[in-house]
Amino acid sequence: MWGRLARSGIIQGAETRTSDERQAAAVNTTTSLDRDQILNLCELIHTSRSGNLPAAGSRVLGLFRCIQVTLLTLRHNLTQELLADIHMVSQATISRVVAVYTPLIAEALQARVPSVEDPRPRPPIHHRQHSGALLVMARAPLGCDSGKHHTTGVNLQVACTLAGHLAWISPPLPGSVHDAKAIKESGFLEALDATMHIGDKGYVGLGMITPVKKPVYGELTDSDRRNNTTINRVRYLIERVIANIKIWRVLHTDYRRPYDTFETTIQAVTGLIFAYTL
Repeated sequence: MWGRLARSGIIQGAETRTSDERQAAAVNTTTSLDRDQILNLCELIHTSRSGNLPAAGSRVLGLFRCIQVTLLTLRHNLTQELLADIHMVSQATISRVVAVYTPLIAEALQARVPSVEDPRPRPPIHHRQHSGALLVMARAPLGCDSGKHHTTGVNLQVACTLAGHLAWISPPLPGSVHDAKAIKESGFLEALDATMHIGDKGYVGLGMITPVKKPVYGELTDSDRRNNTTINRVRYLIERVIANIKIWRVLHTDYRRPYDTFETTIQAVTGLIFAYTL
């Protein structure tokens, strides 16, 4: 189907000749998606719009390259001026393409993102790890200041399995929201058994498996130290999962676009991760 779309000219900007391994690898490293996956995304967007594609970039770039530009923005957070030079178009064209196609990607892939009631994968893997991540913003409204990280951003809650597989990502909350409050508001603990989840000290008191805090003016017992060591030996898995999410640099470096577009950008990246990179 994808080849027929490309040959018929519906997906403009996609070369019809077969890419060699070097070209496929280059696409994968620059956008995290290979050619077939980008063509699949083009087909999803083309189908969801019933062929009525946005005017932004359609004449000079075509659907395939519009998607490619948007993926480059999400994957590397490149400036629009640089992307304009790479694709030999104006900066205004790049701005319009990113503004239009980011929500289209988020909408097309929404069904691939697991909900709080149905995180992936399901049992037989019973225990999951949980942690919070701050996504940094250069310009953020009041309430997004994180005292823990000493910067502005939004709070995401992330869950993974004991095998280190991403299972769920929460909707964003302001960076000032504590992890314990964020996980409560997400509904995660109500939908699933909290006692089957491992968290860091930020989740103490929520019924999860957490390290024991050192008492004020006191010391941990030998039993508590052993318990904390056992938990910390598997805690690296969730940190590695969060690090892999942040290879999408738009989530890790300063967000340049307006604040009210950040949630849609997060939804687009989340959809890409669950649909194509796991």
